[in-house]
Amino acid sequence: MIRAIAFDFDGVLAESVDVKTCAYIRLFEEYGRGTVSKIVDYHMKNGGVSRFVKFRTIYDEILKKPLSEDKFKSLSEQFSSIVVDDVVAAPWVEGVQEFLEKNKNRYLYFVVSGTPQKELESIIQRRRMSQYFCEVLGSPKDKVALFREVLPRLNLIPKETVFVGDAETDWNAAKTVGLHFLWRRVPTDATLLKGYTGPKMTTLNFLEENLEILKKQTSF
Repeated sequence: MIRAIAFDFDGVLAESVDVKTCAYIRLFEEYGRGTVSKIVDYHMKNGGVSRFVKFRTIYDEILKKPLSEDKFKSLSEQFSSIVVDDVVAAPWVEGVQEFLEKNKNRYLYFVVSGTPQKELESIIQRRRMSQYFCEVLGSPKDKVALFREVLPRLNLIPKETVFVGDAETDWNAAKTVGLHFLWRRVPTDATLLKGYTGPKMTTLNFLEENLEILKKQTSF
């Protein structure tokens, strides 16, 4: 049986993916449109990856410049200052708030995100979402490490847990840990999860329905 549902944050609980994209544009606009385009493309293809990892990859592989610890810290602080208020104000992903409220006594809910831990906790508190989640987990640890820590703590096993995500990183984490996975795919998303054959949701109005499909497919 399904006992728990883990949610990514951006693009799954809140429509905040574009907020993060705009932040990368602002942080690196001095390098020109061509470079910014490469950075945005990298960011979009690696949804769910921590900004801490992305900053280092951007400097190593796109800017081809050393990234000092002072600059790294400055980028992280600037990014947070740009995005936090807008993420707090971002609308819920359609259908998810209703699902959380309706099923709060049926499942354990927790959040596993690439957003930094303290920032994520603050955002969820300011959005008045805290009452739904028994755990809120963010970077710098990656999602595989976070799942491997939280499942034993909640007395869960992977086959009892579903991860709802919107990125290949989310799906890969689910496969690595052995979780069931449901994909929230926005209508404008041109990317595909190669090999993914499970349910695809454009909104989370279909989450309950797709959980039932998943149960039948996996016979549990």
